Amino acid sequence: MNEAALAGDLLKVPKIRTIAIGIFRQDDRIFVMEGYDPLKKQTFYRPLGGSIEFGEKAQDSLKRELMEEANAEITNVRYLGTVENIFTYNGEMGHEIVLVYEADFIDSSIYEQEYMDCHEDDGAPFKAVWKSLDEFGVEGPLYPESLLDLLLKHKIEVR
Repeated sequence: MNEAALAGDLLKVPKIRTIAIGIFRQDDRIFVMEGYDPLKKQTFYRPLGGSIEFGEKAQDSLKRELMEEANAEITNVRYLGTVENIFTYNGEMGHEIVLVYEADFIDSSIYEQEYMDCHEDDGAPFKAVWKSLDEFGVEGPLYPESLLDLLLKHKIEVR
């Protein structure tokens, strides 16, 4: 096998990704991105956040990701727990270790917005919306799958 073929095979090796996501609450709702899997023909929801970079603390990653995706500063970041997420999106299998934090937006006007136009690192747009916990499943699942159980376990209550 030549070096180019070997390098190509190494790039295809599946890896576990470590991410940090944030739970932001407003009344009985949480702030989530609205996604769509074209192969499953399914709308789904997931809290904002993303990959933890080498040498970066998870809380700092969450702050960076919210600034990059939503141009929003956050404060009062508090650890809730960790969930494992093995999933298929757009036909590709993924595996994540997800550190879950609760936090607050510094800009209180975000809590009054029905939705927010955001974008991924690659510039792909997405919409972030406020959803009640009891809406998940009816209008689309909340991912990672075990997140809802974690939130209920911690008895995330209305403020």
